[in-house]
Amino acid sequence: MTTSNNESALQFKHVIYSDGATPIINNVTGFFPKGKITTLVGPSGAGKTTLFRLCNGLISPDSGEIIVDGKDINEYEPTELRRTVGLALQSATMLSGSVYKNLSMPLTLKGEILSEEKAINLLIDVGLGSEYLQKNVKDLSGGQRQKVSIARTLVNKPKILLLDEITSSLDRVSQQDIEELIKRINNRSEVTIIWITHNLQQAVSIGDYTWVMMSGKLIESGESSLLNNPQNKSVKRFVQGEIE
Repeated sequence: MTTSNNESALQFKHVIYSDGATPIINNVTGFFPKGKITTLVGPSGAGKTTLFRLCNGLISPDSGEIIVDGKDINEYEPTELRRTVGLALQSATMLSGSVYKNLSMPLTLKGEILSEEKAINLLIDVGLGSEYLQKNVKDLSGGQRQKVSIARTLVNKPKILLLDEITSSLDRVSQQDIEELIKRINNRSEVTIIWITHNLQQAVSIGDYTWVMMSGKLIESGESSLLNNPQNKSVKRFVQGEIE
């Protein structure tokens, strides 16, 4: 990547993580540019989701350093780290009950209250209106649930937002809707976004930058257009569909 490491939101330095004797993240060194959208692609089992779990402290590396917003990840209190690094998942898991109850959850866990006004503003930010506030989440479409999930992640105003396959189960229209939403969030608030996707067309069209991971290693990184003309032979085979 051409961006200076001084402008990195999140940086890995020789990070290794194993599950028992099995290496999952294998000596990864690289960084995610601040205020940009980086898409993260690679075949199944490449270590992408494990990398996310390392990013927000759900697991700790065996060795190496992870720098979050200029500070070693070990210097963060867990709650501070989760506020700094938000995570939205494909499943968009919801609490039973209203949209408002779900949006309130991050503050409820801290013994705080989310005002209805702020909740409505969050809904507006993700393209839903105030009429959704008291709707039961079971009555929402997949795309609407995903928007509520993203709004809930934004309650803590994270500096870095991790998105794990958030559009993979949506229809094309809903997928485009979420893509536009993420672009707006990125443009408006300059939140650094790291997005795991299996959709290479999406990776190129949404990403400013792209990481390609294979077998726990960072194989190639740079501007997302690299996927149109990869230099690495294994990445070329992956892009051509020969490696899944």
